[in-house]
Amino acid sequence: MNQALSLVKRELGGEAVILHTRQFKRGGVWGIGAKAVVEVTAATDVNVTPRKRKAGQSAKPQAAGPTTPALHLLAKAYGQQPAPQPQAPVAVVNTPDPQLAEELKQIKRMVRQVVSTTREQATPAMPDNLVDHYVQLIEQELAEELAQEVMDSVALNTEGLDEDDMRQVIAEEVAKLVAVDDRDLVESRPDDGRPRTIALIGPTGVGKTTTIAKLAATFKLKQKLNVAMITIDTYRIAAVDQLRTYADIIGLPLHIVNSPMQMAGAIERCHGYDVVLIDTAGRSPKDAEKLDQLRAFIDAAKPHEVHLVLSSTASESVMMEAADRFGAIRTDRVIFTKMDEAVNFGVVLNVIRRVNKKLSYITTGQEVPHDIERGEPRRLAELILGKRLG
Repeated sequence: MNQALSLVKRELGGEAVILHTRQFKRGGVWGIGAKAVVEVTAATDVNVTPRKRKAGQSAKPQAAGPTTPALHLLAKAYGQQPAPQPQAPVAVVNTPDPQLAEELKQIKRMVRQVVSTTREQATPAMPDNLVDHYVQLIEQELAEELAQEVMDSVALNTEGLDEDDMRQVIAEEVAKLVAVDDRDLVESRPDDGRPRTIALIGPTGVGKTTTIAKLAATFKLKQKLNVAMITIDTYRIAAVDQLRTYADIIGLPLHIVNSPMQMAGAIERCHGYDVVLIDTAGRSPKDAEKLDQLRAFIDAAKPHEVHLVLSSTASESVMMEAADRFGAIRTDRVIFTKMDEAVNFGVVLNVIRRVNKKLSYITTGQEVPHDIERGEPRRLAELILGKRLG
């Protein structure tokens, strides 16, 4: 109902009159799967003054129904059946009903009170100079409890700060909420003596193949490491061809495996390399059988790091479902792709906090190898506070 009232105010203004409300179920089969719906009938400029009668005109109310849109809604709200609308609007008003007029006044006062209360509840008590910043965090879809946590911390350190300094303090507090891995993933060989083995997993369509090519190019061309790639994404011929093209351009080997046993053999053949990157086929979080197959490949590879790749263009609920399902396999870090296409960045922080995993990388476009960055708390904080990605 609060959402409906907010829409009424946004569309019709603060002077809107609520004429009728009801809640009902819509859709479903035999009541199963029906969706709860709230319907609010509202109007502006409702005129309940009497119409002057022409000389000789009967004082008896006309049988014709209301014709203006507002009166049409009013009639509907109080159970009347409106007559068909004429082509041109006609200023026809029913005989005034004092009781109805008083009811409309009372409803209008109630609506104003509800809107005022809703606004106060939406913005918790805080210094006036922080309200706009709080609203900005909420508009970026940062969870309310996180936004409030930031404001509570900032409120202790804002005395005497100008607007620019205030923004810096807020960015620092938001950055504290972002968990990252400060160490370089490939700064040294693991204790077991094997190449640093990193697997990427995640739903379909999030950009795993492009991301793994970016990582390979970064390690090979920028860090001068010996890199090998393994793919198990044999379901999509185009994906294998794409990764093979990247491997040829970068100048590194690509091993294609079709079973967990082949995976173990491919890992053994990569023993002399510094880094081994494993690309996996996208899996629907709802496909338990395919997730079990993926787990078998991961178990055979024994990677040092498993990174869950999520698209920042997805909704928070979709990302959380993927995190929950893929978490049954194993997840050490999280990568967010398509940040250049994201609408709101607060959702990314919400997911990081909820899955309790460290952010490893973000991708900011399709270009290989440039559009990839290490996860940096301050970088994400600035994006949440409205800084442009470029």
